[in-house]
Amino acid sequence: MNHVVVVGGGIAGLVFTRTLLLEGVSVTLVEASDRLGGSVARHTVGGIVLDAGAESYATRGGTVEALVRDLGLGDEIVAPNPAGAWLQPADGPALPLPGTSMLGIPGSPVATDVINVIGTGAALRAFVVDALMPGTVASKSRTLGELVRRRMGDDVLEKLVAPIVEGVHSASPDDLLLERVSPHLLPALRREGSLARAVRSLRATAPAGSAVAGVRGGLTRIVDELIADIERFGADIRLGSRVTRVEPGRVTIGAEILEGQVVVAAPGFFERTGDADRVVTLATLVLDAPELDAHPRGTGVLVARGSSLVRARALTHATAKWAWLAERAGGKHVVRLSYREDPHDLAEVARTDAAALLGVPLERGALLDFARVQWRRPGSTEVAPDGIVLIGEVAAGTGLANIIGYSITQAQTLLRDSAG
Repeated sequence: MNHVVVVGGGIAGLVFTRTLLLEGVSVTLVEASDRLGGSVARHTVGGIVLDAGAESYATRGGTVEALVRDLGLGDEIVAPNPAGAWLQPADGPALPLPGTSMLGIPGSPVATDVINVIGTGAALRAFVVDALMPGTVASKSRTLGELVRRRMGDDVLEKLVAPIVEGVHSASPDDLLLERVSPHLLPALRREGSLARAVRSLRATAPAGSAVAGVRGGLTRIVDELIADIERFGADIRLGSRVTRVEPGRVTIGAEILEGQVVVAAPGFFERTGDADRVVTLATLVLDAPELDAHPRGTGVLVARGSSLVRARALTHATAKWAWLAERAGGKHVVRLSYREDPHDLAEVARTDAAALLGVPLERGALLDFARVQWRRPGSTEVAPDGIVLIGEVAAGTGLANIIGYSITQAQTLLRDSAG
């Protein structure tokens, strides 16, 4: 393997490129836009530098933490406020999220905090049906939605699991493959005999700490260090270069042809299976609102489908979630809301939604600044032809843990195969 051409300079392409460069492989990295990093990006709102995309990563497997430490940012890893988030049901007031759960699946279906969300009848049904079913039932489920629906019923899925995974992963539970989002859940189900016991056992054996973590100063610092490394190790970086064709052994950019092993880290080049892409709209508000000093809804609020209260699907009270950001904001509050749509007059919609979800009045004068960002999330997977390596979200699934882990694994496989 004399040379590799990586198409796409998002986080997947950067990680893949760095992994090869560390082993002495020559790499050309091609990116259509004028910057690297993809949806791991920053913007400035109200004079505060913020993450414009992902602001935390899943700690499962330790994949992202290992990379962050390898990049020299180990001392900058931070845990979020342990207060946790709340849930806005379709009807009724917001409630704290149940404590003993995983991806919204309750480890104790008849616990008071679960009953408060889904009701006594649904909680009893979930407990009894899951406890009486053999552990083999639904043990071959492909998606999180299929598993929860069969073991615990629609109420648990729609009122607990869906709001959490849609807020965290920007995807429906029916689109989340278990092998990617929680590969140990089905083996635990078969071992423990019930889904509730499986959740409790996995939580008991998990390392202490939060399920997510961040980096002081924002996740974009990971991109900064990746770029610094690949520049130092001699990558040929082509920004503003739109690829018109990829095929085994060659990449076409206008009239130029680049030859070598082809790796595609961007969507849209191959045949897709699944749903259409989803557009996620993010509204970031910087507020002068002393009423929020008490963090009335913890680190934020996840919204159940069908809520008539707001149009947002989730809210993150970022300055309540991250101590470093609260220090940087100097008494101002940063709140971010996500939408499945792109509302007209988004700033006003987001302000009123934030007031409703946080349970405090937020007058127009409290809004100091506002930013709107849109990201496209693939709703389908792609399959590359033989001879081309496909990485990124269309291959690995959503979330930095999946994308980074898959990129490293595929790079190591390519190195091993070329050496053999």
